[in-house]
Order: sequence, then C-alpha cells, then structure tokens
Amino acid sequence: MAKPVSRRRFASAVGGAFLAAAAAPTLAKSASAAPAGDAAPAAASADAYTQQFLTQYNKIKDPANGYFSKDGIPYHCVETLIVEAPDHGHQTTSEAFSFWFWLEATYGRVTGDWTAFNNAWTTAEHYIIPQHVDQPSNSSYNASSPATYAPEWPDPSSYPSPLDSSVSVGQDPLYSELNSTYGTADIYGMHWLMDVDNVYGYGNTPGTGGENGPGSNPSYINSYQRGAQESVWETIPQPCTDLMKYGGPNGYLDLFVKQSSAYSQQYKYTAAPDADARAVQAAYWALRWATAQGAQGQVAPSVQKAAKMGDFLRYALFDKYFKQIGSCTSPSGCAAGSGRSSEHYLLAWYYAWGGAEPGGGWSWRIGDGASHQGYQNPLAAFAMSTVSSLTPKSPTAQSDWSKSLTRMMEFYQWLQSAEGAIAGGCTNSWNGQYGTPPAGTPTFYGMAYDWEPVYHDPPSNNWFGMQAWSMERLAEYYYVSGDATAKKILDKWVKWASSVTTVTATSFQIPSDLAWSGQPDTWNPTSPGSNSGLHVSVTDSGSDVGVCAAYVKTLTYYAAKSGDTASAALAKSLLDAMATMTDSKGISVPETRKDYSRFGDTVYVPSGWSGKMPNGDVIKPGITFLDIRSWYKNDPDFPKVQAYLNGGSVPSFTYHRFWAQADIAMAYAVYGELIAGGGTSGDTTPPSAPTGLKVSGTTSSTVSLTWTASTDDVGVTGYNVYRGTTLAGSSTTTSFTDTGLAGSTQYSYTVKAFDAAGNLSAASSAVTATTQAGTGGDTTPPSAPTGLKVTGTTSSSVSLSWTASTDNVGVTGYDVYRGTTLAGSTATTTFTDSGLTASTQYSYTVKAKDAAGNVSAASGSVTATTQSGSTGGGALKVQYKNNDSSPTDNQIKPGLNLVNTGTSAVSLSTVTIRYWFTGDGGSSFSTYIDYAALGSSNITTKVVSTSARTGADHYLEVGFTSGAGSLAAGKSTGDIQCRLNKSDWSNFNETNDYSYGTNTSYADAPKITVYIGGTLAYGTEP
Repeated sequence: MAKPVSRRRFASAVGGAFLAAAAAPTLAKSASAAPAGDAAPAAASADAYTQQFLTQYNKIKDPANGYFSKDGIPYHCVETLIVEAPDHGHQTTSEAFSFWFWLEATYGRVTGDWTAFNNAWTTAEHYIIPQHVDQPSNSSYNASSPATYAPEWPDPSSYPSPLDSSVSVGQDPLYSELNSTYGTADIYGMHWLMDVDNVYGYGNTPGTGGENGPGSNPSYINSYQRGAQESVWETIPQPCTDLMKYGGPNGYLDLFVKQSSAYSQQYKYTAAPDADARAVQAAYWALRWATAQGAQGQVAPSVQKAAKMGDFLRYALFDKYFKQIGSCTSPSGCAAGSGRSSEHYLLAWYYAWGGAEPGGGWSWRIGDGASHQGYQNPLAAFAMSTVSSLTPKSPTAQSDWSKSLTRMMEFYQWLQSAEGAIAGGCTNSWNGQYGTPPAGTPTFYGMAYDWEPVYHDPPSNNWFGMQAWSMERLAEYYYVSGDATAKKILDKWVKWASSVTTVTATSFQIPSDLAWSGQPDTWNPTSPGSNSGLHVSVTDSGSDVGVCAAYVKTLTYYAAKSGDTASAALAKSLLDAMATMTDSKGISVPETRKDYSRFGDTVYVPSGWSGKMPNGDVIKPGITFLDIRSWYKNDPDFPKVQAYLNGGSVPSFTYHRFWAQADIAMAYAVYGELIAGGGTSGDTTPPSAPTGLKVSGTTSSTVSLTWTASTDDVGVTGYNVYRGTTLAGSSTTTSFTDTGLAGSTQYSYTVKAFDAAGNLSAASSAVTATTQAGTGGDTTPPSAPTGLKVTGTTSSSVSLSWTASTDNVGVTGYDVYRGTTLAGSTATTTFTDSGLTASTQYSYTVKAKDAAGNVSAASGSVTATTQSGSTGGGALKVQYKNNDSSPTDNQIKPGLNLVNTGTSAVSLSTVTIRYWFTGDGGSSFSTYIDYAALGSSNITTKVVSTSARTGADHYLEVGFTSGAGSLAAGKSTGDIQCRLNKSDWSNFNETNDYSYGTNTSYADAPKITVYIGGTLAYGTEP
C-alpha cells in the first residue's frame, strides 16, 4: 500500500488578512487497447508508451469514469471522500484546469487534433476565470492605495485580524498599463477553488455575481484564511461573493478581518500562481507542437489567452502590500514601494483581489511576499520573455518575465542543499507581519530564508511532490534552452533523487516526506555559496503515482538533453512498474489515511460568534470539521471513516485525482516522444552549429550580433544566444541585439540553433565585444533592403520577401509601404499585406530601421496584382450601431451584426468586414473585441492603413476564425462589439469618418463594406 503523503495546499487572501532509456520498450504487453469507438487517430505513434498515453487519456475522457462534471469541468478527484487541499473530491482547482490544458496539448501533439485544447480554455473562461459580473467594482481600484494592511498570525485563534490603516502600503505599478492594454479593470486569472456540484450550497455561480443558494450549478468558494498553522481540517469555507445570506450577520467576513466600520457585501478571489504559470507552460508546448504540424493558427486564440493570463500573473511577483523588497523588519519600518522596488520577481504563493458589490465603490489587490521553490516555473518565464506569441502585451511584461527567469535560476541555486534537494523559500514579511527574523537568518536579495514558507501543518516543503513538480519545469526549460546553470542544478538533484529511489518490475518507492536541517548561505550573486550546512533527509517513502509521473518527466527531459542513459533507464523502469498498477479508471494504488482521524478536529470560531451553513449546519465555538460538513455522513465511503473514528483500523482508499492521472498520461507521452521515438516529433537530429558569428555593432548598452544560418534535417526554428553561460535571449533570424549592458565592459557570446523537436546544436565559436563608454549616439542608418520580390498573392493579400539590410549597430526591423502608405512593420525579411481588394494592382517598397530610429533609403519597388477571388455562394449585409457616446474621445467603438440575406450558408472564415475611419495622426493602433455572440476568440481584428480617401485613411478589418463556423441563410452573427485606440491614446475626431454613424441601435450600414473571399459583397468603399 502507498504511504500517506502530505498533500500540498494553497493559502488564499481576503482584504488585508492572511488568507501546492536507451533500451527498447517493454510496455506493449501491459498497455491495454483503447475502448472501442475511441481508437487513436491514424496520426498516433505505434510505440508502446504513446499508446499507453492514449489508453490513459481515453480513460480520463470516458464519461463513465467520472472525471468531469455535467458542465465539462474537471473534478479534483473522481472519488468524493477525500480531504487534502480541497476538502472534498468534487471541488476543483485552477491546478486541475492547468493540468487539463497540458493534457489536451499533449493529445494535440500525438493526434494533430487541437479541438479539445481550445475547448478547455473556453470552459476555463466560462467558469474558473471570473467574469465582469463576478468582479464588478475593479474600476474603483486606487493603485496608489492597493489594500489596507492587516497582520497575519500564526494560529487561527488570533483571527479576525484588525485592519490597520496607519501602516503604509506601496503603489501598484501594473494597474494602469493593464487597464490601458486590455481596456478593462478586471483581473484575468483563475480563482483557485470551485465547488463544482455546489455541495456547500452557496450558489456562487460563475457569470451571475450572485449567492444563489443550493442547486446543481458550480459555485466559487474560498478557504484558508487564517495563518500558517491552519490546516485543511481547521478551515471554514465561505463564498467568494459574500452577500451575507449565510454564515452570521456579516456573512463570513468577520471571521477573518476585524474592522470598526460596518461590513459591506463584497467579492474576493485568490489566484494560485503555479497553476496560472502551468497554463502558460501548457500553451507553450501547444504552440510549439502545433507549429511543427503547420497548425499554429488552430491554437493561436488559446495561446493569446495564456499570454494575457501571464500579464496579470505578474501580481504574484510583488510584495503583498507593495512594500520595498528586503530588510523589512517591522510594519512601519518597511517602506512603501514605488515602481519596481516592491517586485521580488519570484512566483509567490498567491495573489488576490476583491471589492465591493455594485454601489460600494472600492476594490483592492494584493500580491504576496512569500515565495516557495515548488511554485517557480522557469519554462513559463522563458516563454513569456522570449516567444513572441506568448509575450504579454503590456509594455513592461517582457522585461518583468525576463528578470523573473534570471531570479528563479538564482533562487534554485540559493536553495539547493548539499545533497541536491531544493529547500523551502523566502519571505519579505516574516510571520506575515514584516517581523524581525531570528538572528543569523540568511537572506536572498534581503528576503529571509524560510524552510516552510506560508504554512506549517504540514510543513510546506516536506512533500516530495514539490520537488518533482518544480524540477520537472526546470528540466523542460533546460531541454528547450540548454541553459548550463539549469543543467548544473539538475545534475545534482537527479543524482540525489535517483539514490533514494527503488524500483522493481511491479513496484517502486520514491521519497514521500522530507526533513531539513541547517540553512543556505546568504545569497551573493557574484559568488554563490556552497550551502555545505544545508541538508535534506528522507523521512518516509511511498508509491504516489502522480508524483512519480512528474519525477519521470523530470528524468526524461533531463536525459533527452544531457544524454544521461541512467536517468532514461530509471524513467523507463518507473513507467513500466506503474503500468502494472492499472485499473478501469486509470493508474492508482491504495492509500492508508491516518490523517482521517482529524474529521473530529475542532475548528476555531471566535467566542460569541454564531451562524449557519446553507444546509443548516451550525457554526459556533467548539464545532468540528465534520460538524459543518454533515453531508459527509451520507458519502458511501464514510462508514470506513466512522469505523476508524470508533477505534477501528486505518481506512484505505484508492483515489483517481485528475491532476495525477493527467500527469501519468503525459509521462508516457513524453517518454514516447523523446526516448522511445514515438509521437509526431521523433526528430532526434540537432541542427548544425551556427558559423560566422560576428559583432555587427556596439553602443554603451548594447551588443549586436550576426551569424550564418544553421542547417537541419527538418528545419531550424530559432537560435539561443548566450552571454557567457547565461541565456541572453532567442531569435528566429540570424541576428540579435543584447540590450541593458554596462558601458566599457567586455562580454563573450556564443549561439546555438534549435529545431521544432527541441534538438539543440553545438555552440558556435565564441566572439567577444566591448561596449562603448558613455551614452554615445548612433546616427548611421541601415543600408537599403535589396532583392524585394513578390512571393505570392491571393484575392486579398500580397506576400513579399527581401534581402536583409546591414547596419553599424544592428537592424531592428523593416517598414513596408504600399505606395506611400505604411502597410505594416516586421522584424523579419518577409511580410504579407492582407485585406486588399481583388483584381487590383499594388506597388511596394521597404525601408530598414535600427534601435536609434535611423531609417534607410527605400528599396527598389515591385508591383503585384491580387487574384480575382469568388463570392462563395452567399449574400451578406452588415448592420451597425454606435457604442460610443463621444465622437472626440480616445476610442472608436463600432457595434457590428453580419446578416446572411441569401439562400445558402456562408463559411465565415472567408468573410471580412471593413469599418473605414481616419487615424487623426495615429500610425499604430490596438484593437479589441469586448463581446461577440459567436465568442470573442472566434473574431479577428486589425487596423490597415490605406491611401487617402474621403473620410478614411485606415480601416478596421474584422474577420472570423474557422471556429466561427458557417452563417446559415437568414441568420445573423449577433452582436460584435469592437473597439480600437491609438497606441499613444490620443483623441480621435470621428465626425468626419466615412463609416461613422450616430444610431445607437442596429441599422443597415452600406458605408461599412463586406467581402467574401476578398471580393466586395456589400457596401460602397470610400
């Protein structure tokens, strides 16, 4: 039987209070076939490990096995009686959603079908990501005063915690740019916990903003509000939207926060940063695998959602109350932060937000100063700082994630024990009160070492799962980047983990619980310590199949990149042993649960406080965990617990946790892809090493490089550029500019090429460069582009390519002109001009530009004529209404409704709509879809410049993805709410715009044009 394990759990927040190889496969005989009707698509690999992935995947997706609710939401666990992070199995977490994204991304790689991956994101937006009605007052947020301080306390008995407005809080530097970037004050992040079957009965149904009571709809819920010692057995769950219908006179609010004024109805949400980062991680793999299949466009809308989530995830990189980082030893003595002085750049334990229900006029946001090694995700930080499709839109997001990646790598080095395991973490707020740490406590950028950050029952870093989860992310980052520091950390960790692992043909034992002694050396980035006094020991071992899966993936990625055959062999042995543990629902082993004696644990309720749960369970001093969860007594597995409580034997359960079963499936897929040769990316040949690396220019803060392209048997997808042994960045071209350097300093560079399968070339020869002194000033323009040619045309587009320009410092991009109008810009030597008119001739030139703003002379011109196109067999018209009461503000807000007036259906992916307007001096624009009846992810928008016409020099082009389907005869798309602004947010004057109208209800709009296959189908162009 499996040993009991200490499950990870989250903490949450409300108001200001404190609120987880080389051998041939031998698996074929143990991998059962997929159920009839669910056979793997033909694209799937025949290797045994990929087939085991498909078998496991089909079990998870089989409705009879109970992994998903009637609404398509993944449960935390198939079984209902389970108490760990959630306190029953049919809750769900953002963690479960993130593993679902990852599972479906893997399925897309194996089968080429990306429908389920996109559906998972659609479901998340509907349920686990709060909608505007669920967080209605964010526009009242004051970024200069993010939240009122309330101290945290070690034990629940010290709550409610008093709000203390005398303690200064810092400024939030993210709000303004997020609001500007997305045009909304709402947070786009997953709330960590949901009562999927509404077992508690609060009825916090997503999309209603209500407290609707008992029923079958999913419900937002919260727990963990009261100090580091509050275990799951001591929590009092409460609704996220507290309208005071349940609990006491003030709902549940006065259990956690003490205030002198009257309590207000309010909402409160908490994000688990490791889950949101895992969502980005999953999107990275989806993008990479889909791109290798030529299916990048199929996942693009979901990838864009992940990048947006990563933008808001930056709240987890800041101190809880935006106070300065480092040397915080008292609430009043720790200075309020401004700018980036409150940013620790690590993924903290949570970030949270909340506010008044409509009419209250206030809201708050907090980060967290406590960071745990188990939450760090260097792969996600790498993706958001180097992969353009996953780089968030906000101006400072890329630099934040770039610095976060560096800080995470330092964090791992600082916390690595003498044996190799990674110790707990650090905090900027000792005991959650900005207290003074014990004398001699080492620090990391001024933050105190904490071997058990955030919670203590059980200690947060005693579960081996935290090691496996975090090192798996590090191994992925190492696999895609070849980072030498990552390899050094993994070399030591893998050696330690392997030494405490035993495996036979039918069983395995891996660490379960860990103990820590000593402490790391205070961090010195220029001379890291050896941590000779920091030690780990294994106090218990077991056969946790979910943790084993993450461990196997760590070993597999590490082996695939490093060539370590011992790690590959261990991964294989563990997978083969797990395959013997299969059952009808997945892969699992029995678990004994001694901790279920705590069903009778007392839950602290302040003296004099009383209230009721929605089902009538009384909340008062002296109650137990079970007293306020009386519904557990009706669970079919509860008699085993009751017998144990009555003095009987320790009960045993076989659980099927969603995250664990998904990770098991992915472990087989990863091994099949990288070691056994399965999947759709069995390419194991690395590109050739780049040659001809040279310094093309320097300034006082930059070095520009160029090199000769590598070759590959499939195709080179990019290059990693290293400054010494540090990854400076990546490029999809054969040039790169390293920025933010010190003046008069020598740097050494090498470059490695990589392909879509993750194979990394040998390094190029090294070059050195010395930055210039002082600030200097580049005044030399690049050379004019040469070799401009037309590479293709359609009825609505022209594709171009040209030979790269040269520059004394470095070319940063190219501007493409259609006649004298800027058609667009690109960082590469190709460009496609779209949204053109069929059967029309266009002329093009290109100019190069550098980082100093110098622009080259124009290239020679070329002409191209678009194809004739076709109508596609339908008749369309567009209706318009004005959604903006002011024609002279800084946004344009047309409402559109497309109507099929013909007799046959029209494929919407062939249709585009143009709203014609004047840019009023603007040269670049941002576009948004605020709402679409078809779903915002199915709508595309862009602004195109055009030759000057009456009332127009630009148009907003609205298009549709394949997910929009067809528009049947006589039907309409319904409301499409568009919005655009200039990049500098200056004002428009819409009164003279060709397509502008004053009507506020839909009416036919012949001055807005519609095209089918690039051919004008409705309206009159200006």
